Amino acid sequence: MWLSPIFRSPMRDYGYDVADYLDVDPLFGTLADAEHLIAEAHARGIRVLLDFVPNHTSSEHPWFLDARSSRDAAHRDWYVWRDPAPDGGPPNHLVSQFGGPAWTLDRATGQYWYHSFLPEQPELDWRNPRVREAMLDVMRTWFGRGIDGFRIDVLWMIAKDDAPWADAPVGPGPDGPGSDPRGALAHGDGPGMEPLLEALRAVADEGPDRVLVGEVYMPPTRLVRYYGVEGRGAHLPFNFALVTARWDAASIRAAIDDYEGALPAGAWPNWVLGNHDQPRVATRVGAAQARVAAMLLLTLRGTPTIYYGDELGLPDAEVPPARVVDVAGRDPERSPMPWSATRPNAGFSGATPWLPLVAGAAGLSVEAQRDDDGSMLSLHRRLLAARRASPALHAGSLELIDAPAGVVAFDRRHAGEVVRVLLNLAGAPVAAPVDGDWTCLAGTHPGRDGASVRGTVVLDGDEGLVLRRG
Repeated sequence: MWLSPIFRSPMRDYGYDVADYLDVDPLFGTLADAEHLIAEAHARGIRVLLDFVPNHTSSEHPWFLDARSSRDAAHRDWYVWRDPAPDGGPPNHLVSQFGGPAWTLDRATGQYWYHSFLPEQPELDWRNPRVREAMLDVMRTWFGRGIDGFRIDVLWMIAKDDAPWADAPVGPGPDGPGSDPRGALAHGDGPGMEPLLEALRAVADEGPDRVLVGEVYMPPTRLVRYYGVEGRGAHLPFNFALVTARWDAASIRAAIDDYEGALPAGAWPNWVLGNHDQPRVATRVGAAQARVAAMLLLTLRGTPTIYYGDELGLPDAEVPPARVVDVAGRDPERSPMPWSATRPNAGFSGATPWLPLVAGAAGLSVEAQRDDDGSMLSLHRRLLAARRASPALHAGSLELIDAPAGVVAFDRRHAGEVVRVLLNLAGAPVAAPVDGDWTCLAGTHPGRDGASVRGTVVLDGDEGLVLRRG
């Protein structure tokens, strides 16, 4: 279970502007509540990851308040400052991920501070050893409180291009691809990344069974850098290929092939379909294909990440202008989780949530789907059960195989077991040849589970099958 930031924050970016890394914001409860949650999760066999935001703090963090007090302040060099351009304007024309200049003038000290996001999110300078040690100590503190790992926010940004911060486009990121011809990022992915990755990993390795997940928006050839030299980096640098690729068989097949081909020896893959920064998969590809996408996610080699609500098939919510809260327009994919078909606010809260529920929340709720064998929730449960029971699915190799147009097909193999996955990414039926005798472990459409398949199988439009040989 991955928790978005729970730290004390002014909430300009809803927790991603941290004013105190070691305390819990009263909006969410207390530090004792957090420790209780961790303990109760562990009692149920659930491990807890915490969102770690090392690239920037809030402008209200005591470090930055001190940094602004004087050019000679103790924390001045913890952040990135530059003198104005000759005309008094920003040092260069670099823009932030949220639009507008990436520089804000501090009139009292006459210099600009740097921010990849909001002006209220000043950038820490990880080239400063005191910054590194302070942030590593934050990790140690939360590990000591029982956290099992971290999802590291915008991991690629903590190492800046030593150019230093010259004029350049933002490049790939939450707001889409940029046009940097270097294939690098002016906001990060700098040459000093490897030692920082090694330092983060060393802290995780101070205890057993800890994991680091890195947010990295990059093509596979650059993404794999974040596994670190000889695996001394993030265990799972997030792979967003299924989020950014066109949803057609050729593009998805290429995304799988490119990623598998780029992985270093011994690296464990991972796949992501959605998160809090992207339109939901049911909105991107439609309700029918969202079921196919779920089957793809849960049968590919590696660790899958499921964004809350995707297991229900939630679409983006309609958010009226008066209820918009996010500065970057990401409210629709952050709507509340509907638990109940009958309780107020679909059982999410007795209070009015920050954001509206999706349309038809009662019918999409956990309660409405739990006992419906044809529901999206039941499909996820069947796929997860098949994954746990099948050595080939949870630990096997992956080989893409030839398939009719519109179909993505691959085999998973381990310890003599062969599992074949057939996914029709088109709306029309298609016949797919299969050699030998197979049994259906799971299908996106009701009634297929347990069926025998031999010779040829006809996939309905928007249908996927998981078959076991024999």
